[in-house]
Amino acid sequence: MAGEEREELAEGTLLSHLIELRSRLFWIVGAVFLVFLALLPFAKMIFNYVAAPLVSVVPNGELLALNPVSPLTATIALTFYIALFIAMPVVLYQVWAFVAPGLYRKEKRFAFPLLATSIALFYLGMAFAYYVVFPLVFGFVSAFTPDTVNYQPDMTAYVSFVMMVVLVFGLAFETPIATVLLVWTGLTTTDKLGKARPYIFLGAFIVGMLLTPPDIISQTMLAVPIYILFELGILMSRLFSARAPESDEAAEVE
Repeated sequence: MAGEEREELAEGTLLSHLIELRSRLFWIVGAVFLVFLALLPFAKMIFNYVAAPLVSVVPNGELLALNPVSPLTATIALTFYIALFIAMPVVLYQVWAFVAPGLYRKEKRFAFPLLATSIALFYLGMAFAYYVVFPLVFGFVSAFTPDTVNYQPDMTAYVSFVMMVVLVFGLAFETPIATVLLVWTGLTTTDKLGKARPYIFLGAFIVGMLLTPPDIISQTMLAVPIYILFELGILMSRLFSARAPESDEAAEVE
């Protein structure tokens, strides 16, 4: 039975894979472009919403535009990033649809739940950065700004900062998925990961120091969730490991 499945998975030619890849890329680009067009009329509203955590602590509630075209480029760039994040489920589904024919039935049972969980965790990381981290960080920076300094950042620099931090937190919240994949592929075990807790805890703060602005708040706000999500990943790995024998038995019965 396994031999027949392997033969079926190997039937695709290079040309058929390239055609399939072109089709998936077309859907990805099309989805992002359509969402971008739908959001374009609301570009100003989107920028004002995203800038709210910083605007609330700067004098007069205004940002600077140091370049003559910054109001256009920064707003359009932010709208595109938001469109990409919104279309992420479509993007990941197309990636899944491209690689799914190369997976066996047992692998698909685990891969699809992991894909759905990774999307939810990515959005959760973005929301955590915007609603929790940004108000704390900007409030902290504003409190340390001397009275002789006019704290009024550039809007283009703010967009770059926000997208970088949001992406970092979105990826950091994928820690449970990375942990499950490490165990699933046999590169490590839950027992070994459990013994490595002190090193993971230290590594989380090192990652927070390297990937976030140089303030203790954002570094801690990244390191602590990473460690908690690491513990969640160990728990998920144990649950998947417990279900694996049941899936194997069900596959044999079929």
